[in-house]
Amino acid sequence: MHENEISKIVVDVCYKIHTTLGPGIFESVYENILEYELIERGLNITRQQPIPVIWKEIKFDQGFRADIIVENKVIVEIKSIEAIAPVHQKQLLTYLRLTDLKLGLLVNFNEALIKNGIQRIVNNL
Repeated sequence: MHENEISKIVVDVCYKIHTTLGPGIFESVYENILEYELIERGLNITRQQPIPVIWKEIKFDQGFRADIIVENKVIVEIKSIEAIAPVHQKQLLTYLRLTDLKLGLLVNFNEALIKNGIQRIVNNL
């Protein structure tokens, strides 16, 4: 499955979750439900996947954690905050670079309209 097909499914599921629950819930709740819904659709996901940092050929395991990685192709970073800041976009781009993945979705569930809370971040796509 191509990254764009995966992202379409993720966006559809995020829309369904948001229209049902609305904004203002903890990120962990959205993450749990998103995990459940993606698995229900037959997608392979990993949650809270450690992303190590390699420095001078030394692997540091205490790097970062990706909220959800779908089909080992798309990283989904979940937020439930007042507003996305540029640092959040840079964070996701760093995750993409460290994992050599090409597409990430930054999803802020704390928006009145979920379409305003989803950003695509690409790494050489």
